[in-house]
Amino acid sequence: MKINTIKATNTDLTPAIAEYVQKKLSSLDKVIDKNDESATVSIEVGVKTKHHQQGDIFFAEVNLHVSGGDFYAMAEGSDLYSAIDEVKDEIIREVNSYRSKRRKFLRRGQAIVKNLMKGVEEQFGKIKRFRK
Repeated sequence: MKINTIKATNTDLTPAIAEYVQKKLSSLDKVIDKNDESATVSIEVGVKTKHHQQGDIFFAEVNLHVSGGDFYAMAEGSDLYSAIDEVKDEIIREVNSYRSKRRKFLRRGQAIVKNLMKGVEEQFGKIKRFRK
C-alpha cells in the first residue's frame, strides 16, 4: 500500500504530522491484501473552522482505493493527532465490515449449493464418485 497524498487544509503540514500519519496508516497493511499493488491512500488533515467558540476543530479524512472497492472515513477531534487516531480506527472498521459481509455471502452461497446437491442425491439416488 502506498500513500498517494497527504493534504493539509487551513494548517501547515509539518514533517512530524506527516510521519505520524505514515506510522498510523501503516497498520492498514494488516487488513488489506499485501499483494495488491493498486492499493492507494489519500488523506486530508486540517482545521475545520478558525472561529469556532470552543476552539479549533481538527479533522482527518481518508480515502482508500483497493481492488475490491473504495472506502472513506472521516473523524473530528479537539486536536489533530486524536482525529488521525479516530480516522485510522474507523477505516479499519469499514474494511473489516466489508470483508465480513463478503465472507458471509460466500458461505451462504456454499450452503445453497450443498443443499442443492443433497436434493439431487435424494431425487436420483446416491451420487457415486470415482477416482481416476
